[in-house]
Amino acid sequence: MSKRISVNAFDMTCVDHQSFGLWRHPRSRATEYNTIEYWTELAKLLERGKFDALFLADVVGIYDIYKNSAAPAVRDGAQVPVNDPFMQVSAMAAVTEHLGFGVTSAVTYEQPYTLARKYATLDHLTKGRVGFNVVTSYLPSAAENQGLPRQIEHDTRYEIAEEFLDVCYKLWEGSWEEDAVVQNRETGVYADPTKVHPIRHSGEHFTVPGAGLTAPSPQRTPLIFQAGASSRGQAFAGKHAEAVFIGGLRPDLTRFVTDKIRDRAQAEGRSRDDVKIYAMLSVVVADTDEQAQEKYRDYLQYVDLEASQAIIGGWSGVDLSQFDEDEALNYIKTDSIQSFLTPFTLQSKDKQWTREEIAKHCALGGMGAVLVGSAQTVADQLETWVDEGGLDGINLAYHVSPGSFEDFVEYVVPELQKRGRYRTEYEGTTLRESLYGEGQLRVKDTHPAAKYRGAFVGKPSVADTPSRELVG
Repeated sequence: MSKRISVNAFDMTCVDHQSFGLWRHPRSRATEYNTIEYWTELAKLLERGKFDALFLADVVGIYDIYKNSAAPAVRDGAQVPVNDPFMQVSAMAAVTEHLGFGVTSAVTYEQPYTLARKYATLDHLTKGRVGFNVVTSYLPSAAENQGLPRQIEHDTRYEIAEEFLDVCYKLWEGSWEEDAVVQNRETGVYADPTKVHPIRHSGEHFTVPGAGLTAPSPQRTPLIFQAGASSRGQAFAGKHAEAVFIGGLRPDLTRFVTDKIRDRAQAEGRSRDDVKIYAMLSVVVADTDEQAQEKYRDYLQYVDLEASQAIIGGWSGVDLSQFDEDEALNYIKTDSIQSFLTPFTLQSKDKQWTREEIAKHCALGGMGAVLVGSAQTVADQLETWVDEGGLDGINLAYHVSPGSFEDFVEYVVPELQKRGRYRTEYEGTTLRESLYGEGQLRVKDTHPAAKYRGAFVGKPSVADTPSRELVG
């Protein structure tokens, strides 16, 4: 039986996300990103289309590598201004029943004690439909505006993330026992303090001595997303990620990455299928191939290559303005997204990519491929990407929002359903069940969070441990 193709919508709380300049298109409503109606209407559309989740990207800095200036990004609204991605989730959850929400946080600039509370709160309010996209940030401006003299080295950021998640797992899985909340009106006991435990974490980067702030949520640990395809990112994904988001240039190059990630998962004692892998793609679809090509050409008239190069500067850490437009680029290791340039340089054996070609490629659909054609043509291409690329699904980026998502729901979803490659009904009620099947409410036993289930039972609780003695 052919594998079901999972689809997440890929969006961001900004005007220009992955298609730069397209906010000006008559079909685009992306300028309404700062209204609650934009998000609630989008959520209802995605649930009607049986999407797994709305995946919300985020950055906490401005793209200012290109030409050593923030002006090109600001001028086009390229991922700036950008709002907090947490704020609209509750409203979207209120108008849907099954759609999941993957919310991005850069753990390099957060504290695990308070961020764990945010995700647990959303997991409660969404009834178990939230995911945590763990990123380590890549923009120098983010580091500078968080009070650091420079960006933390790439692999060190992952070491911080390792400990960050370890603290969160302790808080989510172990601090509160499953039956700690008793809600006994007669005795006046809401929660049993003997079943609430301080985690006594003291590590290299974080000291968290106390108990978690939130009662166990439906999933306890939110579904763990991760976006990073560097060697260190793959190792992190193999250990922690339940869903991994990667870029996609060609299916054969994608397969190279997906195999490595699954190898890493297997080396960590997990199943290769425990990690669901999504490539970012975008789709231009219409009644016929010719009409789709015409729509694609129309979109191309609006692209902003300056904004594209501004975004590429942040992704790669490389200022493209230092190269001639027809100069071939070579791989340069930076402390930004180390995997960004790899498909265009190290893995691209049959083509040399110039600054202009990379800018044009990323201007419409970001670093992912663009599939253009009728519903049948796009479905054929999607099957190729999933089957040959070793994928579980895609993160669908938009060119115009919500129009790109509307087109996918109208044209592509019925075609994939007809082929038996797309769900007709949701499985279970939580985001984890949507990916793994009904009944898989909590992390699998092979996941590192699972080792903290019941880990503090029989150990000191808040009932018998003076709070001021927890540290040390």
